Amino acid sequence: MTNSNHFFLLVKISIIAFITGAISLPSFLELASPFWLLPFFSYWVIYSNGKNIFASAFILGILFDIIEGGTLGQNAVALVLSSAFILNVKKSFFVSNLTTQQVYIFLGSIIYLIIFLLVQQLTQGLNFEWLILLSPFTSAILWPLIRYLLAKLKQ
Repeated sequence: MTNSNHFFLLVKISIIAFITGAISLPSFLELASPFWLLPFFSYWVIYSNGKNIFASAFILGILFDIIEGGTLGQNAVALVLSSAFILNVKKSFFVSNLTTQQVYIFLGSIIYLIIFLLVQQLTQGLNFEWLILLSPFTSAILWPLIRYLLAKLKQ
C-alpha cells in the first residue's frame, strides 16, 4: 500500500469513527460503549507503514476532543499512549488469532481508559459513572465486527 493509500484509509476510518462516536445512544449504553476512535485507529496502525502514527493519533485525538466538547488533549494523549501499545504488539498482532487480538484491543482500551480517567480526575475531580469501566470489554467484544467491516472498506 502506498503512502497516499494509507492516508486515504486513515481519513475513511476517521470519518467512520467520528460518525459512530456521534451516534446518540441511551445513556447507559453511551457510557459502556467503546472508545470508538481507538479500535478504528488500531486497525490503521496495524496496516500502516509506521510513519506519522503518533502525530496522526494526536491530531485525531484533538479533533475528537473538539467534536466531543471535552477537555482538550484528553483523548489525544490517551490515543497516543494506546497507539504506542498497539504499535509495540504489531508484529504479534498479525499472526495472532482473533481472541488474542481482542485481548490486545482490551489492553489498549484499558490504557486509554486509565489516561482518560486520570486527565478527568486532574481537571474535574474524580466524578465518573461506573459504567465507563465496561468500555474496554465492549471494545474487545466489537473488535471482530470492526475488523471485518474495515477489511471490506480497505479493499
